[in-house]
Amino acid sequence: MKDIFHDLLASRSIFKNKEVLRPSYVPDFLPHREKQINELASILAPALRGETPSNVFIYGKTGTGKTAVAKFIGKQLMEKGRQLKVNTNFVYINCEIVDTQYRVLQNVANHFIKAWEERIPFTGWPTDEVYSRLIHSIERTKGVAVIVLDEVDKLKGDEVLYNLSRMNYDLKDARTSIIGISNDLKFTEFLDPRVKSSLGEENLVFPPYSADELCDILGERAKMAFNEEVIEDNVIPLCAALAAQEHGDARRALDLLRVSAEIAERLGDKKVTEKHVRMAENKIELDRVTEIVRTLPIQSKIVLMAAIVGTEFYDSLTTGELYLIYKDLCRRAGINVLTQRRVADLISELDMLGIINARIISKGRYGRTREIDVSSSTKIKEVLEKDDTLPNLKDYKPKLQSKLL
Repeated sequence: MKDIFHDLLASRSIFKNKEVLRPSYVPDFLPHREKQINELASILAPALRGETPSNVFIYGKTGTGKTAVAKFIGKQLMEKGRQLKVNTNFVYINCEIVDTQYRVLQNVANHFIKAWEERIPFTGWPTDEVYSRLIHSIERTKGVAVIVLDEVDKLKGDEVLYNLSRMNYDLKDARTSIIGISNDLKFTEFLDPRVKSSLGEENLVFPPYSADELCDILGERAKMAFNEEVIEDNVIPLCAALAAQEHGDARRALDLLRVSAEIAERLGDKKVTEKHVRMAENKIELDRVTEIVRTLPIQSKIVLMAAIVGTEFYDSLTTGELYLIYKDLCRRAGINVLTQRRVADLISELDMLGIINARIISKGRYGRTREIDVSSSTKIKEVLEKDDTLPNLKDYKPKLQSKLL
């Protein structure tokens, strides 16, 4: 068979280094975060004197540079520690993935366990034994360990924060500091009072980026990411402006720029233009909706399925008509039927997520109702049809209302 990759690899690539456009990449220079970098550095500086730094909570919306700044400071802290011959350690945990007390303690402890020693298994040990091993492992470093808990609000329960924040009481020759990162500004308000007391945190708030700041960030990354003269002048300002409309999200701006270039490359175009940015915006939005739909609870999926079916068979679908279809689909799938009031709440939630549009209309003396429309219905229907827990929609048609009642 012909080498299908030969021509693709032989053509000149738009990219020089695509990885610098990934959210996981931490650059050596972080534009417009100098103030936050200096504040965090001043809080952690005592670690380089062998003293205990304060615990810190970093707040800010998605894509405001919280993780990048924490990792940047961690890298600098480790390098300076080596220069000064002070033992400093930096441990990063993503709590969206590692979300239980056992898993967090296990991951932190394994960071300090030597290569030839027995590592703590994924599961199976008593939690107090894992904690004891963690204390022992940190103690022998005789240094300071900074533990970063990204997406800290995703942790299940307060116990892990309580145990980590009180480790210094059990350590003699070593010290620890906790950095919590969260998108939820009110996260600590819901913590157990004992946890809040033992954390004694300092707070840093990261503001969203403006369009001009995002332009600077994209400009710096573009120099490293692309070959010369492959980006039209209006592409970076457009990506920045579109991302600035959504809370100044640098990740979205970087994704837009990267996906725009990927689309241009696949189409065989030599330059990235505004047309590619518009195509990338639609693609990213569709991917976002797909992911939201895939992770919805079963009842919300049934309501959404009823909305899609209803919009195919009714010129204007009302909440009453949707509820009748919803009841029929629940019976077909063997799922409990919720009350009309609860389904109305689920419709409001889907409307808030931007998956459906529920517009209130007046029926005069018959009162008011909501007219429902589904955005990207074809793509959403494809996602729902792949879910084995939902009824098969093949050849399904809603019955007459009188038969549904």
